[in-house]
Amino acid sequence: MTAYKTTMIKIDSATKTFRNNGASQLALSGVSFAVQAGERVALLGSSGSGKSTLIRAICGLEILDAGSGELLLNQKVVQSNGNLSKNIRQVRNHIGVIFQQFNLVGQLDVISNVLIGLCPHKNILQLLMRKFSDEEKAKALDALDKVGLIDIAYQRASTLSGGQQQRVAIARALVRDTKVILADEPVASLDPESSRKVMDTLVGLCEKFDLTLIASLHQLSIAKKYCQRTIALNAGKLYFDGATASLDAASIACLYGSVNNDLHD
Repeated sequence: MTAYKTTMIKIDSATKTFRNNGASQLALSGVSFAVQAGERVALLGSSGSGKSTLIRAICGLEILDAGSGELLLNQKVVQSNGNLSKNIRQVRNHIGVIFQQFNLVGQLDVISNVLIGLCPHKNILQLLMRKFSDEEKAKALDALDKVGLIDIAYQRASTLSGGQQQRVAIARALVRDTKVILADEPVASLDPESSRKVMDTLVGLCEKFDLTLIASLHQLSIAKKYCQRTIALNAGKLYFDGATASLDAASIACLYGSVNNDLHD
């Protein structure tokens, strides 16, 4: 594996409990690890294992339990002891998040959807009227060029294929001063060819611009192709942290409770 020098993400004893009608469910239990700048990490685990909760915690959308450990991004606090950093907005400027659902506004054109990532606090009227500076538009067009979609910048988002929409979502994540990409099941709703194009685009950009990637995935075959390292969760606990190539069928069967070939082909 490549030698990395700078710790980009550090998680110390992350614990998260959800409470509903008096019942408690432990989503994360004492999870600790560090990710170095430029690493590409696959996050594996069955549904309910805590993957999405962990990704949301890293970007400060989910607050960990009081008494839980610290979560740092590029040596800056995201949250600690159950409290978000007072500087969370500035810290988030360096994080791009991609979800399984593309979260595009269908009636807006592609460039406006990308600009939402640059100007998240503009209201819908400002977006519809395209109240953006020339500098903001240039940044959005540059991001679309990076994902190969500049030619459809002014096309309505609702007319795009699923793969194209996810690439727009990648452009939206890139448009700021992004250092970390968090992708929560980015290809789960796509067909195999669209999945390949999206992952090729995402990983190619991470390599070119030295971005750090954590991608929640379902298929080990995709993880092995695109990510050198895998972190796996099981019932909210850290189950595996190591080279993706070292994961075998027995480990995957224990992780998922299944020997389904789709998981490890």
